[in-house]
Amino acid sequence: METVDVMELRVEGMTCTNCANSVKKYLESIGLEDVAVNYAAKEVRFVKPVREVNWEEVRKGLSGLGYQLILGETQAPFWTLTKKWVVSAIFTIPLFLFHMTHMVGIHLPDFFYNPWVQMFWCLVPFAIGFVHFGKSAYSGLKMGVPNMDVLIFMGGTAAFVYSLIGSIQGNPDMIFFETSAMIFTLVLVGHWIEDRSVSQTTSAIDDLVKLQVEQARMIMPDGNYIMVDRHEVREGDFLQVNEGDHIPTDGKVISGEAMVNEAMISGESVPVLKGKGDFVIGATIVQSGNFRMKVTAVGHHTVLHKIIDLVKNAQMDKPSIQRLADRISNIFVPTVIGLALLTILIGYFVLAVGFQQAMLNAIAVLVISCPCAMGLATPTAVMVGVGRMAKLGILVRGGRTAEDYAQIKEIVLDKTGTLTSGAFRVQAIRYQEDEVLVNNLIHQLESKSSHPIAKSLVDYLQALPHQSNLELSQISEVKGQGMQGQDAGGAIYRLGTASFTGVIDADAEALILSRDGLVLASIRIEDEIKPDAKSVIDYFRDVKVQTTLLSGDQYAKVKEVQQVLGLDNSMAEQKPADKMNYIKSQSENRAIAMVGDGINDAPALKQATVGIAMSDASKIAMQSANMVMLDKQLIKLKQAHQLSRATLTTIKQNLFWAFAYNLVAIPVAMLGFLNPMWGALFMAFSDLVVIGNSVRLKYRQVA
Repeated sequence: METVDVMELRVEGMTCTNCANSVKKYLESIGLEDVAVNYAAKEVRFVKPVREVNWEEVRKGLSGLGYQLILGETQAPFWTLTKKWVVSAIFTIPLFLFHMTHMVGIHLPDFFYNPWVQMFWCLVPFAIGFVHFGKSAYSGLKMGVPNMDVLIFMGGTAAFVYSLIGSIQGNPDMIFFETSAMIFTLVLVGHWIEDRSVSQTTSAIDDLVKLQVEQARMIMPDGNYIMVDRHEVREGDFLQVNEGDHIPTDGKVISGEAMVNEAMISGESVPVLKGKGDFVIGATIVQSGNFRMKVTAVGHHTVLHKIIDLVKNAQMDKPSIQRLADRISNIFVPTVIGLALLTILIGYFVLAVGFQQAMLNAIAVLVISCPCAMGLATPTAVMVGVGRMAKLGILVRGGRTAEDYAQIKEIVLDKTGTLTSGAFRVQAIRYQEDEVLVNNLIHQLESKSSHPIAKSLVDYLQALPHQSNLELSQISEVKGQGMQGQDAGGAIYRLGTASFTGVIDADAEALILSRDGLVLASIRIEDEIKPDAKSVIDYFRDVKVQTTLLSGDQYAKVKEVQQVLGLDNSMAEQKPADKMNYIKSQSENRAIAMVGDGINDAPALKQATVGIAMSDASKIAMQSANMVMLDKQLIKLKQAHQLSRATLTTIKQNLFWAFAYNLVAIPVAMLGFLNPMWGALFMAFSDLVVIGNSVRLKYRQVA
């Protein structure tokens, strides 16, 4: 089926993994593809078919299942979750007080204990709970994925119906309306607190969205400018940006100069000087100066939106550790219902505790069981962890990437532009031919390459005479080796390593410019090691991750870097295919990360368990990497590893709590040691423990 762009919708009312499964099944049943549901963030993403979709029908369909589709500027419903629990609580509190005073020996007038009076106080919270949880329970059963609300609905309704029968029969031992009211009210309060808590896990995306600039100064043909809404800005427009402004969108500076703070995008707090021809990123701040810019991207094509999309996609991606929890969640509700029935049978026929106590025990089993905690364990931790990394300028393409990176056994690094600054300096050029001619040849060849060495050579030659009549054609780059071209007479010119140029007895540590195998010049280049490289390599050694340097550079230079930084292994003069083969062989038996600049390292990055591109924000669309650093600071590798490990640890802690809670709570309820009211309270509390543990990642200290 032909598809168009990825769409995103907000769906309210989802409270657990099975709710998300219900929504997913429904959307797939109407023909939508690649549906991904993040119930914690209340978001649904999918690829919309080319055919027209009646969104009003979709809204009605979801509404029939108990969920609300938010379309455009649709106002929030009047009957909100907050109002539901507040109204329910107003009627439940008197019932609770009647119950508690009676338990502690304080006797109120008989009127308060009249079963019909108690039923009156219970009717409102029961009706609210019956409709709220009943719609959700029905939707789950209808789609074949019973959710937690089935348990709450059954428990609260059973307590009310049993009490109603007792009232009709005049049997006070069968009346516990307060249990029904408390179950529904406490779970509503729990959902309300859970929604507010979960919002803290999605704050990273909210913060990024808030960075969008609402207005821009558009330059008119007469040179004046007018203020326009950001939605009116189009690619190719010209904008004026002044000191203190947030840059409205992505573009190129056409005149002027300014210091721009890109911390909100890259995590780097040091301002960057931007002048004519430089790329500027929307939402970054002009600290000093002003400039005019030409818009190169708007809307979803901007760097900011790409970052937001990457973070959202990552937060919807499930680590493999979640698969067990998902399988258990799918069978959890039917299992609990079976255990509740078993509790009644064993309590009444075997333990002889009486039908009322057996019923109370069964209701306690229903309401204390909590599949939500298992469903929340992974997404809340991933949302916080991935969001925290995004704020540091580290983009992760999926929750699985964070899990894989936390478990790597080897990290392989490129040299040029990764361990070294990439800001090369030309030490000397030894000319064997006319200097102007040689400079011209070097400039022509290297200006066609995006390699850091090529850029440095081109910049160096700007101050030297390099104009010549000799023109090269068919210029091409041989990845990892050098550049080549030919003149009108068919002579082949090469610039690169000695082996590439075919020159014998050449300086092995220099770049060679040759014509048909004859040396025209040799170029000595030096590159400095990044200041944070040593501490990062030391960190990985401390956490038992092997470090390997894999470079296309000469043996002597590679060995020198290995010795200075203390890397475990190094390999020199590696072509892209060699790098890829090494990564492939190493990653067969263990998790391995490959770090490169995304230029010559794309095949190896793709082959690694985790491919990491050391990039600037203008290159975030590189498809070969699982993780992208929005600046070239090596310290980000350490920070990403620390946060990935912390995220994985948090997921394990959450899952342990979720499993342990249910393994302990359900048998306790079956044995009759737990009142259903307390069961409802503990059930809500178990969700908050998981969410609170995940939120702690927001404040995790990283080096």
